Amino acid sequence: MTLTMTRESSVEPPVDQPMPKRRRPRFIRHVLLSAVGVLMMYPLLWMISSSLKPSNTVFTDESLWPAVFDFGNYSRGWTALSEPFEIYLVNSLVIVILSIVGNLLSCSLAAYAFARLRFTGRKLFFAMMLGTMMLPGHVLVVPQYVMFDRLGWLNTYYPLLVPHFLATNGFYIFLMVQFMRSLPQELDDAARIDGCGPFRTFWKVIMPLCLPAFATTAIFTFISVWNEFFGPLLYLTDPELYTVPLALRQFMDSEGQSQWGEMFAMSFLSLAPVIGFFIAGQKYLVKGIATTGLR
Repeated sequence: MTLTMTRESSVEPPVDQPMPKRRRPRFIRHVLLSAVGVLMMYPLLWMISSSLKPSNTVFTDESLWPAVFDFGNYSRGWTALSEPFEIYLVNSLVIVILSIVGNLLSCSLAAYAFARLRFTGRKLFFAMMLGTMMLPGHVLVVPQYVMFDRLGWLNTYYPLLVPHFLATNGFYIFLMVQFMRSLPQELDDAARIDGCGPFRTFWKVIMPLCLPAFATTAIFTFISVWNEFFGPLLYLTDPELYTVPLALRQFMDSEGQSQWGEMFAMSFLSLAPVIGFFIAGQKYLVKGIATTGLR
């Protein structure tokens, strides 16, 4: 009897074996993602294909592979307007660079004040700043136009540049505020002990750590300003000051004689700076968004 009980006690209870994990159908996921990617790339591929077709076959030749290649669209489109196309590219590039500088300086200073400084009415002003993000931009068109007209800024770049130096974009301020709040407060305390004031703390300590947020702001500013059509259309009247979107609009004729091939060729060339800038800063863009609470 004792031997039987000993044998029974020596038998270990069965251990539940983990169920083998079901392999995910990676192949199916890759196929679906590839199909969606091709679908999203189709407009770009169609534009590239149309830039290589004669203008009279752009809407009749439905294939992505042109039946007749016309590489002359690029050379003719470059000189088809009143000014060479490089003039419009330089104009857009100047506006973009100055807009990026203005947004980085003004929005970062405003974000530093909201995120790291303590002053009376901080929460109220921050709520008012967030409220400006819900205000439709078209509501401000007439007041801004009247103000810029009285200042004598029409047909200049000032209406397109000055607002960027005054921290008027609440989204960029909010993005930087969220990033700066994630930095340890001990950095400010250590800088204060070393004798740094608020501005020097921002310039020497906070600003170098905000590179991902700055890169995200720069990329968003580049894309939005480069593609801006309404602002230059409203304030610029001299063709020599036109930006790329206004120049592309000149290829279209209301009487139906539009130069489609040349327009698509110049449209493809105008996308090159945007694509290149986005690829160069993609790593910082992902890191900046992931660390600002915008998830």
